[in-house]
Amino acid sequence: MLYIGVDLGTSAVKLLLMDGSGRIHKVVSREYPLYFPHPAWSEQNPEDWFTASMDGMKELTSECDKSQVAGISFGGQMHGLVTLDQADEVIRPAILWNDGRSEKETDYLNQTIGKEKLSAYTANIAFTGFTAPKILWMKRNEPENFARICRIMLPKDYLAYRLSGSFCTDYSDASGMLLLDVAHKCWSEEMMELCGITRKQLPDLYESYEVVGNLKEELAKELGFSQDVKIIAGAGDNAAAAVGTGTVGEGCCNISLGTSGTIFISSESFKVDCNNALHSFDHADGHFHLMGCMLSAASCNKWWMEEILKTKEFSREQEGIVKLGENHVFYLPYLMGERSPHNDPRARACFIGMTMDTSREEMTQAVLEGVVYGLRDSLEVARSLGIRIDRTKICGGGAKSPLWKKMVANIMNVKVDVVENEEGPALGGAILAAVGCKEYPDVKTAADSIVKVTETIEPDGELTEKYEKQYSKFRQMYPALKAVFQNLGE
Repeated sequence: MLYIGVDLGTSAVKLLLMDGSGRIHKVVSREYPLYFPHPAWSEQNPEDWFTASMDGMKELTSECDKSQVAGISFGGQMHGLVTLDQADEVIRPAILWNDGRSEKETDYLNQTIGKEKLSAYTANIAFTGFTAPKILWMKRNEPENFARICRIMLPKDYLAYRLSGSFCTDYSDASGMLLLDVAHKCWSEEMMELCGITRKQLPDLYESYEVVGNLKEELAKELGFSQDVKIIAGAGDNAAAAVGTGTVGEGCCNISLGTSGTIFISSESFKVDCNNALHSFDHADGHFHLMGCMLSAASCNKWWMEEILKTKEFSREQEGIVKLGENHVFYLPYLMGERSPHNDPRARACFIGMTMDTSREEMTQAVLEGVVYGLRDSLEVARSLGIRIDRTKICGGGAKSPLWKKMVANIMNVKVDVVENEEGPALGGAILAAVGCKEYPDVKTAADSIVKVTETIEPDGELTEKYEKQYSKFRQMYPALKAVFQNLGE
């Protein structure tokens, strides 16, 4: 049988066709626009997601036996607020994960309600990217739209709803809403009351590998699929990427160098750090994970290359970088503010240490290093909990760079395992679909069978020592500039 994984990203949807053995038959993608109507705002039209996904599925399956398509599942951008009215019409453009408009609402939740209460209710504290602060923003600033809300859902769940009619979400994605009691896997009554919403407005909860419904008859006909095609709940993009890299089970780690950057640590038991610097979420395998999330990772390099250097020759720009561990230029990667571990929407990107002889290569190197230093900040929080991380998988667009992978190995002092297929959330979605259709008994069995490591980058002792000194300098910079960042917008 064949399984479709849908990676609903920020700039494009990627669709992957996989058979039961894990062999990837085809991958296609479709881009859609991203809107910034005001500074720090980030929105998309959910209809664009559906149109692009349907168009992509037609191309994806154009050369296969469509009767063999058995299941469709998802890995989707997290935290976005999608609202539908009683007629199932989208009320307003979706407010995305990297939107920073809800700073006041986030401060209200963290300072007035209190971080301790939030952590007790949900195992997490409020971040501007999370869904609950967006709901409060809508309640305060768009009361007429707020009053029309019949359904609240996340981006990938809008696709599931359009495809199957099932109003659903999964535990991993719901964990990032600040509405879920993560430890007990149920909606938090306290958070619903705080946000002024009801249980009826929230979707039904499923494990990521559970079937939520069948493909609608009219869509099956349009796509040429069987009406028996199952829609499986899917997962948030990071949990799906973890499945796609085999990061399942106790103490496994995955680093994603995508638009955002994440460090994802899977666990069979519930854990939370005392400062809530890391997110404590449910995992797509039915267990739990800790996650640190940077708002800008590969997007930092994209910005530097395309907007500043005016080039798309990413590999060529890295060819002249040879003095690893010796750069006197540092870069703070906070283009969109920052989440983990600082939780500071006012943080800003900057270069530090430039002199008259600073070169183009050194500044490019600083951008790449700065992203990894930022991810290490979250790794250090995990290590403070007694979690030993000595190796990691890696995925995302940035993982295609040999130089960046070498930096990860040496800045973090971990072995970096490169997997055969770096399709991340799309592959994870396809694996979840296969599990949902009973091709495999559980997610771990499927991931262990399908995901293969093809290369391991070992840290170099001498280079790791150099980077240890560099990182100690980097970690002093944000605290020194925090007060400056707070005043920039005033």
